[in-house]
Amino acid sequence: MILAPVRIRGLEPEQVPHRVRATVKGEPPRPGEAVTIFGLLNPPPAPASPGSYDFGRGAWFESMGGVLFGLTEARSADLAEPPYAVRQEMRINAIRFALAERLVARLGEQRGGIAAAMVTGHETWIGADDLQAMRDSGLAHILSISGLHMAVVGGFVFFLIRLLVALVPWLALRASGKKIAAVAGLLAVGAYLLLSGAPAPAERAAVTAAIAFGAILLNRKAISMRALATAAFVVLLLQPEAVITPGFQMSFAATAALVALAEIWPRRIREINTPWPIAALQRALSWGGTAIAASLVAGLATGPFVMHHFNRTSVYGLVANMASAPLADLIMLPALALGAVLEPFGLGGPFLWVAGVGVEAMLAVGHWAASLPGAVQTMASAPAIALPVAFIGVLFMCLWRGWLRLLGLPMACAVLLWPRPEPPSIWIGEAATNAAWVEGQQATVFRHVRAFASQIWAQRWNLEVQQRDKSDWTCGRTHCHQSEGIALIALWWGRAVPATDKLEAMCMAAEVVAVRSVVADLPAACSNRLVLDGHDFAEGGAVQLWRDPSGWRAKWVRDTRGVRPWSRWGDPDYQ
Repeated sequence: MILAPVRIRGLEPEQVPHRVRATVKGEPPRPGEAVTIFGLLNPPPAPASPGSYDFGRGAWFESMGGVLFGLTEARSADLAEPPYAVRQEMRINAIRFALAERLVARLGEQRGGIAAAMVTGHETWIGADDLQAMRDSGLAHILSISGLHMAVVGGFVFFLIRLLVALVPWLALRASGKKIAAVAGLLAVGAYLLLSGAPAPAERAAVTAAIAFGAILLNRKAISMRALATAAFVVLLLQPEAVITPGFQMSFAATAALVALAEIWPRRIREINTPWPIAALQRALSWGGTAIAASLVAGLATGPFVMHHFNRTSVYGLVANMASAPLADLIMLPALALGAVLEPFGLGGPFLWVAGVGVEAMLAVGHWAASLPGAVQTMASAPAIALPVAFIGVLFMCLWRGWLRLLGLPMACAVLLWPRPEPPSIWIGEAATNAAWVEGQQATVFRHVRAFASQIWAQRWNLEVQQRDKSDWTCGRTHCHQSEGIALIALWWGRAVPATDKLEAMCMAAEVVAVRSVVADLPAACSNRLVLDGHDFAEGGAVQLWRDPSGWRAKWVRDTRGVRPWSRWGDPDYQ
């Protein structure tokens, strides 16, 4: 949960961060409740390895100054009334949470958890198996409130209001039903943005939808590259940091590809006096072909970004999306929107039942696609230059006219085709609290602690993680080195400085020695060994090491992170 801290022991009032992300034990407090929590507070974590996702950067732009791990349950506290802006945010959060609880109570935890995530952004009730199946099948984007949801909600309201205006002849002859519907669509998108908690993807989608509805009000073309460029410009004015986030890159790449598809898609000639069975069949084929082409084009446009940022691709994502898209777009999401609006009045039952059936069918498709052989293919990250090259290729194919746009295809495939560099021989985590060495496609990890960091690092290099065989190692509470022979690395994760004999034994047992504390003097046994101590990790963070003929080549997190307001170094347990 997100806390707005008032007091933190050991910090002056001006040092208290605006927000803290907290994990607490027991029953979570309700939005707006004043609580006191005893726990461990650390700065937002640095990247797990050079080039990995920077949690600290995201936290800085969200005004998130720390990560709290609660050691006790939250207890009620007596605090002064918060500022007006915080009170309003708490009220909105309370409404969102109450609606999420009602959806779960109405539909059950499995179906209601999915529905609550799509309406309010709360993913608390989604089961781990369902979430993994949605990811492996390529349907996880439906759970994140973004362009699809805004388009369905805004488009459904636009269609409904325009239909109602057309049904009133007096009003239809005196007012523009299209513009009235555009205003209603704008209001619906704004209300949905508030209800969703305004996450960054929803904000970007809302801006894009607002530009489209604004174009209708100004008698301009709503779906065009100019409108998309205007939306991107507005988003970058509001959120300049979004340009390097996967959500921004994928959403605008997909939208640009769909706009380019709409520009070249042939218009069906309307026949006169066509028998209705033939007309119905023609329309069904046209809608089906359009849906297949849209899913294919959007998937291809976002593919390079998925491969680069997440190191995986869903082989059957197109099939799963094609099977679930008509259900989600035309039935489930509209029914969910109507049910959520009417549920506070006790009238949402029928619509939520329909939405629940749609959720169950979507989950069935997701589990089926995820269970197919080879459903997920993993790959190592390409060099950083490959993604801009792929982006230029996708952009060229979207903006150029005619068959010459295919010249951008080789560039668009850069992330897929670019040769992968050799993986490092050794990875050492931040502050030397964990490490791993590589043999072939296997990464052997020293410890179970900070496992998320080692998994993120191994995922970037497409390595299989395995735990160290404890039989051949001499380990204590603070250190570990191989018993016989010379290993690649020995690790000292204790805060205290190792004794001389301990350090000698580690240097005799490994080519690289990583020590968490600062070592002033090295024994003679370490003269021909690479020893990294607390000073090195305070300067550079986590590190990757490659063996060269002349020795070892290192790449630190500092080398890719740079000096930024969100950069911080040192041992996280000391801060």
